[in-house]
Amino acid sequence: MRNKILIFCSLILFTFVGVLAQEQPDAPLFRDPITDGAADPCVIYNPMEKSWWILYTQRRANSETADVAYCYGNEIGIAYSEDNGKSWRYRGSLNLEFERGKNTFWAPDVVLHNGIYHMFVSYIRGVANHWSGTARMAHYTSTNLWDWKYEGLAKLPKDDVIDATLIQLPNGDWRMWYKWDSKSLFADSKDLFTWTGDAKPAVTDEPHEGAKAFNFKGSYWLITDEWKGMGVYKSPDLLNWTKQKDRILSKESQRKDDYPRGNHGDVVVANDKAYIFYFTHPGRRYGNESLNENGNIPYEMRRSSIQVAELDIVNGELIVLDRDKPFSIYLPNY
Repeated sequence: MRNKILIFCSLILFTFVGVLAQEQPDAPLFRDPITDGAADPCVIYNPMEKSWWILYTQRRANSETADVAYCYGNEIGIAYSEDNGKSWRYRGSLNLEFERGKNTFWAPDVVLHNGIYHMFVSYIRGVANHWSGTARMAHYTSTNLWDWKYEGLAKLPKDDVIDATLIQLPNGDWRMWYKWDSKSLFADSKDLFTWTGDAKPAVTDEPHEGAKAFNFKGSYWLITDEWKGMGVYKSPDLLNWTKQKDRILSKESQRKDDYPRGNHGDVVVANDKAYIFYFTHPGRRYGNESLNENGNIPYEMRRSSIQVAELDIVNGELIVLDRDKPFSIYLPNY
């Protein structure tokens, strides 16, 4: 009888470990097999294909080009997961060109409104060797997440803007935060076409980019990429923000490619859990992006990987759970 109990308990333990292993996400979660430059993830469920998608800036990291030219001429890439977020595969890229030439697309955000998907993506005409060009916020709509209709350039209080993040307000209107001059400004809209705002920054204490707004466990949160980890702000009303003391993702983990820090992320809240998707530059662990003798940033400094970690709230502050410990991920199909 004792042996039977031991065998039964062993089977239960084996099954539990097996289930946990099945749900353990890959690390890195995704590495673009075409350009090796996945960055700025936006995570959304595709109900038509019953799979989760990551739309991301497809930087041309494996192109030997001058200075930061690999950050221009990008398309928006697609990674998809059919196992609820554990593993991801490359699917292709979106056709967003609306004028002649080769142009640049950065950092999409997608929301669903009245049965229509709306994408806001940073757009720069042409391709540059060095940081330059005027960025505008391009607006697209879709019913299937594959085919996008260009709706025009969003008329926001400021021009030369990037990195949109949107959230629906309690009254049904929409609020967009966007980067201008290393600050996050915001504007409101009832229909996602007409925007109003006074160009007042939402937060101003630290230069940043890549803001992300979300609701988790009864509070609104805004995370910002400060280039040394992510700042975290909390708000009861999406207007008044209080910054917590500690950044998140400011330190490396022992997972493959999960260093030196996390950059420009997205957050998915699934039931009572929240997961942050972010990208890293693993080759910058021991160096910087100084130019080589050809005027290029070395390949190891260019390449990037997407990672995921679990969030929680402890003593009223948002934290990232220990990335060196096993954790499971489950993004439900809707």
